[in-house]
Amino acid sequence: MTQSEQLPTIVRDFLAAHIVHDADTASKFLAEDVVAIDQGETFRGHDQVHAFIRDAGSEFQYTTEQTGARRVDDTHYVATLRLEGTFPGGTAELDYRFTLRDDLIAEIVIANHEA
Repeated sequence: MTQSEQLPTIVRDFLAAHIVHDADTASKFLAEDVVAIDQGETFRGHDQVHAFIRDAGSEFQYTTEQTGARRVDDTHYVATLRLEGTFPGGTAELDYRFTLRDDLIAEIVIANHEA
């Protein structure tokens, strides 16, 4: 089983859209009351999270590669992404922690990767 196969289809599809900066497609996988937390900043509801996904990092050029994935339980999954680009520091490894509900993403918590 590949790392990505440990993630449910909805998370894989979200990440595929997110990695190519397609916020409209990525947002199709979000619950109406979705919550996203990025480095301690919280976005609530579909519209706010869509705007966050659309605008996050837009001032930088960067590439994103998924380097890890794991299932925590039936509703919680973690994908590790490596970003390289023109932002301060040049590289970052981030964990995207997903909570699923009713076949949609109910919560995304983005934080520095836990080694």
